[in-house]
Amino acid sequence: MNDHEPELTIVIAAFEERGNIGPLLDEIGEVFGDNVAYEVAVVDDGSTDGTYAEILKALSSNPRIRLIRHRSRFGKSAAIWTGAAVARAGWIATMDGDGQNDPKDLLRLWQFLKQHPPSERLGLVAGRRRRRNDGALKLAASRIANRIRIALLGDDTTDTACGLKLFRASSLRGLPYFDNMHRFYPALVKRAGGEVMEFEIDDRPRRHGVSKYGFFDRLAVGAFDLIGVYWLCRRASFPVVLDETQGRRTLQSGPPSASPDRLCSRPASSFSGSRAKERGAASFLSPSGISAWGAG
Repeated sequence: MNDHEPELTIVIAAFEERGNIGPLLDEIGEVFGDNVAYEVAVVDDGSTDGTYAEILKALSSNPRIRLIRHRSRFGKSAAIWTGAAVARAGWIATMDGDGQNDPKDLLRLWQFLKQHPPSERLGLVAGRRRRRNDGALKLAASRIANRIRIALLGDDTTDTACGLKLFRASSLRGLPYFDNMHRFYPALVKRAGGEVMEFEIDDRPRRHGVSKYGFFDRLAVGAFDLIGVYWLCRRASFPVVLDETQGRRTLQSGPPSASPDRLCSRPASSFSGSRAKERGAASFLSPSGISAWGAG
């Protein structure tokens, strides 16, 4: 394995995660070991509580870790964007810095992807938590937001708030950037003509600290952003390239075509369920509990 050519970049946005980020980085090193060509891009989003020192300590024992610091707090979307900009791999995974995402789930997904290469149109695999370790108000806010978002955008993704996601790097970097965009990744990927799938993961309790987002923050900010994303999806229009002629050669090219009226309303395929779902010839349920993807 060549450490200079990672296949997977794990991006972690961290803000005031002392007591969480250090153990998480150590756990990633233990879980992935030397069997996966990966790197970890940790973005410290202006922390002042000792998060930076914990990351430095973990970095000293794991050369795969890269530390990027923001001058001040710019938010989770900005931190993920920064991590994606420096990522060297063709696939980018995102994880929360609080330790609630289990690295074993990401490894399981990555190994499955390597064994079953997905279609070129797959842009995002979104985690879906089996059982959430959140308070009543936070759960209520998420449920309300999910229902409204699905009604307007039709992204049919059941847990967009889950921090564990796996993107094709070109798909993530091609999205239009705006603050709080991380709440709408599935809709934005579909808007660009990409496919979105889901897989079930575990949700662990926080080791230390509290969530940085409150009930009213989610509802108020999310409502304005939702209107903007709805407008963005409705205004999407991408040309369909028939071919390119160079000399005497005709090259078939162009992005996957998509009707602008349905760019944000394609159902997300699922990696979960008790038996195979009919989603094309290559769709089946693997022994590991993840549905294989295909061109269907």
